[in-house]
Amino acid sequence: MASHAAEWSQPAPEWLSLQQAALIYGVSVDTLRRRIATGALPASRIGARLIRVRIADLERVCRPIVVDQRSTHRRRA
Repeated sequence: MASHAAEWSQPAPEWLSLQQAALIYGVSVDTLRRRIATGALPASRIGARLIRVRIADLERVCRPIVVDQRSTHRRRA
C-alpha cells in the first residue's frame, strides 16, 4: 500500500507575514516596517491590512556577517 504522506506534505511558503518573519529572523516587526518604508525590503499588501514579504527578499536583506577568523584573535606584543 502506498504512503499518502507525500500527498499531505506542504511546500515551504514563499511569503511570510511580518510577525512570522520577525520571529524567524529575530527582529521586531517595527524593524521590518522600517526596512519596507526605506525600500530596503520589498513587500506586498494583500487586501487592506495584510502585508507579506518574500523569504528570498528577507534572506537578501538579513544576510549573515562573514568574520575573518584571523582578525578575531588578539595579537600579543
